[in-house]
Amino acid sequence: MNSPRAKFGGQAKTINQMLFSLQNKVAVITGGGSGIGKAIAECFASQGALVFIIELNASAAADTVKSITAKSGKAKAFSCNVSNQHDVLEVFRSVTNESGRIDILVNSAGIANISKLETTTEADFERVFQVNVKGTYNCMYAAITSMKKQQKGVILNMSSVVSQVGISDRFSYSMSKGAVLAMTLSVAKDYINEGIRCNCISPGRVHTPFVDGFIKANYPGREKEMFEKLSKTQPIGRMAQPEEIGNLALYLCSDEAGFVTGSDYPIDGGYIRLNS
Repeated sequence: MNSPRAKFGGQAKTINQMLFSLQNKVAVITGGGSGIGKAIAECFASQGALVFIIELNASAAADTVKSITAKSGKAKAFSCNVSNQHDVLEVFRSVTNESGRIDILVNSAGIANISKLETTTEADFERVFQVNVKGTYNCMYAAITSMKKQQKGVILNMSSVVSQVGISDRFSYSMSKGAVLAMTLSVAKDYINEGIRCNCISPGRVHTPFVDGFIKANYPGREKEMFEKLSKTQPIGRMAQPEEIGNLALYLCSDEAGFVTGSDYPIDGGYIRLNS
């Protein structure tokens, strides 16, 4: 009988095979122009994947491609707004025409909003929803047909600690990341018989260009003080580095994680469990 378990591998590697290899894998990564998405793209390329970056900022995406190819990796970028389903479908069609398959999809594109319910405008709410929720849906929708045809694939979504704990002034952002977590579980359940795994990562604070820009814009002259204050909200005493998120993403998208699906992985320096 062809059970769901048989579709997810489970074979041990010999000692001379590289662990977490993505050799001959095709990976699509959204938001790969900066921060976590860029770190994931560079990590996957270093492990042998052919990486396709979907990024609204064409210049930033080109910089990531340049960084990857300078180290003999393989990457290509598409400028695309993930909230536009027509454009997303066109990009994914181009990817499958060029590569023949999609083995991995990482939904890392996202935006933040700092406000609570009464200060969240309809426009703010809609903007966060369009990118974080609809963008994730659009890309999964575009990839699922190819993965079903292959009877194999991995989807990794980027949620957040705010999907599990309350954080002040993050109303619309929390809404969006809660939706990402729920969509992850739904897709994992619905496509387990097609050999498709779906998980998500929930980072705490990560030191990205967004954090630096936020501090500079809101606390001019107090950048160092505020950076240290925000860092210490994690029990471990610092923010994560994007590369640390990339390493977890690598594991979850590799064959070594063939038994992992329908799971959320907090990577938060102890924020969820140790802050109570």
